[in-house]
Amino acid sequence: MYPDAAQQAALARAFGCARVVFNDAVRAREDARKAGRPFPAAGELSRKLITEAKQTKTRSWLGEVSAVVLQQSLRDAETAYRNFFASLSGVRKGPKLGAPRFKSRKDAAQSVRFTANARWNITDGGRLSLPKIGAVKVKWSCTLPTTPTSVTVIKDAADRFFASFVIDTDPAADQARMPETDRTIGIDLGLTHFAVLSDGTKIDSPRFLRRAEKKLKKAHKELSRKQKGSKNRAKARVRVARAHAKVADARREFHHQLSTRLISENQGIAVEDLSVAGLARTRLAKSVHDAGWSSFVKGRSCSLDFLGSERQTSALGQPCQPRVAAAVQ
Repeated sequence: MYPDAAQQAALARAFGCARVVFNDAVRAREDARKAGRPFPAAGELSRKLITEAKQTKTRSWLGEVSAVVLQQSLRDAETAYRNFFASLSGVRKGPKLGAPRFKSRKDAAQSVRFTANARWNITDGGRLSLPKIGAVKVKWSCTLPTTPTSVTVIKDAADRFFASFVIDTDPAADQARMPETDRTIGIDLGLTHFAVLSDGTKIDSPRFLRRAEKKLKKAHKELSRKQKGSKNRAKARVRVARAHAKVADARREFHHQLSTRLISENQGIAVEDLSVAGLARTRLAKSVHDAGWSSFVKGRSCSLDFLGSERQTSALGQPCQPRVAAAVQ
């Protein structure tokens, strides 16, 4: 997205209002917990933190943004608490989640969400028209297959703006796009080669971070020399963020293209269940993070779920290549 100066100011206002409502909801929950009272219901929070707050002098500026943005921020707070309690009870699998924390304007990413109730739309000229923001210029990465149900506008640490859409699709139609095959393959992730497949194919590791290390060091050195709180330091911070974003974008694109290729050519995929957190504490930490194994496996799993393909994981250690090959036979 490429908002002009006025639209950037309007988006900053929306980010700020959404952040305030989220923080007010967290504070209300924490106050109730400390006082031993039941947590306030969603309807009560909406009435107090949005409807009634708009009538006060200290929160009157909440009326300058779409009400849907504020309601969605409240919903995010509810979801955060629901996930936290599910993690505590063991219902939610994976690493334990901490309690929701207060958001800050200094957070790496800011976002607001517009649902269909906000009456946003895509203009005939291809712009994204958002309530109380305006028609924002967009560079589309693909054509939307159906009408989206919601759009989330995100500003990252590099001061870039993105629009993320949620759409409803037909799983049968998605599977029909994939070629029919009974082939199954195993993947052994590594550092010398990013991956070795069970058919003997070796995929080189691009080493995006290593290749950009010189530029990153220079950007960080320039940042360290700027006076804290100055405009020049703010500009240097953005340059550092953009340098890191360039590395992350290249790695993400590599993972996406590779996983798409493997999924389109195979019906089933087996991959070693690596302890990335453990390896990240060794002398190989930088190389492990550079490879981005976790994001690759996570992206592959999401794609397989979306397309209805089969996935398997193996916790077997070294030597893992022949074992991964055997896992798919």
